[in-house]
Amino acid sequence: MTVDVTELVRLRTQRPEAIAEAAARRARRALVGTSGRLMIVAADHPARGALGVGDRRFAMANRADLLERLCLALSRPGVDGVLATADILDDLLLLGALEGKVVMGSMNRGGLQGASFELDDRFTGHRPEDIERLNFDAGKLLLRIDYDDPGSLTTLESTARAIDAMAARRLPVFVEPFISRRTEEGRLKNDLSAEAVTRSIAIASGLGGTSAYTWLKLPVTENPDDMAEVMQTSTLPAVLLGGEVGDDQDGAYEKWRGALQLPTVQGLVVGRSLLYPADGDVAAAVDTAVGLL
Repeated sequence: MTVDVTELVRLRTQRPEAIAEAAARRARRALVGTSGRLMIVAADHPARGALGVGDRRFAMANRADLLERLCLALSRPGVDGVLATADILDDLLLLGALEGKVVMGSMNRGGLQGASFELDDRFTGHRPEDIERLNFDAGKLLLRIDYDDPGSLTTLESTARAIDAMAARRLPVFVEPFISRRTEEGRLKNDLSAEAVTRSIAIASGLGGTSAYTWLKLPVTENPDDMAEVMQTSTLPAVLLGGEVGDDQDGAYEKWRGALQLPTVQGLVVGRSLLYPADGDVAAAVDTAVGLL
């Protein structure tokens, strides 16, 4: 698909109500289909100011290019849906790309990449009432916990209340937890050791007044062999996240392949590594990931 930016701007200018109309008539589906697995493409990075892909600092800054990559990914067999912020989902609604797809709204984007307040991650994206109003299917939130940063407590409490609000509406919410620390240069780094991921799972699983609608969105540990033991920490259903783009895409696939055999792991939510693969072939990257399921 070639995205006509002029037409999108015309609709946004002259008929902003077209977005709500498209959301209201959108054909919906069950969160988990007949395969019992989930394959979700993620594109909520730009709203946090995270525009880089590998050594390309502003790869995700071209919105038409991003939308074309998303439309291509969503058109591939076995892709169940998309995770994104309101601006991107609104564009995809206008493009008609979300019919029969799982749509996940990204909820907290206030912890801007590189900011001093990065861990005070306010809920500046979709609210539970927005996800309900727009007939979307789920929400996603990021929970980074640094034991040395008081901002983490604010995010922790806000996350619990968001889980409660989603559960009250019987809407699934995907919680992406990390134990994080700042480097000497002040850069936030997620700890992917088995101990840290285990601790993050335990903390996230216990948030809110019920876990009935809570899913986990988790990284593969530094040593993939640790995943079997790490995933024993909770009975909540989980999906694997993609992480940073690297040159060793085959290595990433192998990490996912092993973890996908574990009983609580239900699928993948992957963004940049599929939308911006090193060889540029989005369709092939997506098809390979789908094949792992």
